[in-house]
Amino acid sequence: MPGGATVCSGHRFLCVLPHSTRPRLSHPTRSRPVPVQLGSISTSGSNGGGKRLSSKLSLIPRAADSSTAQPSVVPDDGFSVSKVSFGVVGLGVGLSLLSYGFGAYFNLLPGSEWSAIMLTYGFPLAIIGMALKYAELKPVPCLTYSDAQSLREKCATPILKQVKNDVIRYRYGDEQHLDEALKRIFQYGQGGGIPRRSAPVLQLIREEVTQDGKYCLVLVFEAKALQLSDFEQRQAKFASFFGPGITAEVGKGEKDLYEVRLISNTDPNAPPS
Repeated sequence: MPGGATVCSGHRFLCVLPHSTRPRLSHPTRSRPVPVQLGSISTSGSNGGGKRLSSKLSLIPRAADSSTAQPSVVPDDGFSVSKVSFGVVGLGVGLSLLSYGFGAYFNLLPGSEWSAIMLTYGFPLAIIGMALKYAELKPVPCLTYSDAQSLREKCATPILKQVKNDVIRYRYGDEQHLDEALKRIFQYGQGGGIPRRSAPVLQLIREEVTQDGKYCLVLVFEAKALQLSDFEQRQAKFASFFGPGITAEVGKGEKDLYEVRLISNTDPNAPPS
């Protein structure tokens, strides 16, 4: 009717929210119902009278459960000598001394009386720096979660700590990280082993806590020529080489990535001895 709303008596109203107005949850993997408070709709009768009812639609999302919060990643922004490339330092200092020494020798720069000393030390430093840079093996990224960091000192075995410290620093003369361990586990060029060109390459390590609260060091390898079965067959060898006191698990990651989980058997709730 003109001047009034449609009268609907004895019927239920179904409110459909457009897709763009639906409330989005902060944790989509754990859906929670969103309570909706819907008042009745104002109607007018044929005689112009009627009840004025509220048509306000209010959405009241519930706060996310704090127990589902994921542990934060510990930033690795502190200075350490292990993060310094001695090849870059030696090459930089050597070339600087050589450049300034030649400039001073030809009187292009001041300090001609020191040019001989700068040339004498600059040349071997540059050679050593180039040699170290050529033999340099860069550290792998390390992803550490806050809960795992708090368990490391108590639960991580000495071997797990040593593995972590070795792979996150510059190394010189090694073909790849954990080269000796992988050589024994995969038996390069031996019967039942794999060719050396098919050897897995360590790409990342991760410190995390398992579902039962144990410290775990995860080794992430890239192996384009291997299958998951190649790692599963050597699961006991991983546990033996990086043991004692650990359990090894293997799994498949994205694309050509494979994970070896070294789980400490130390109970985090056990009283200190």
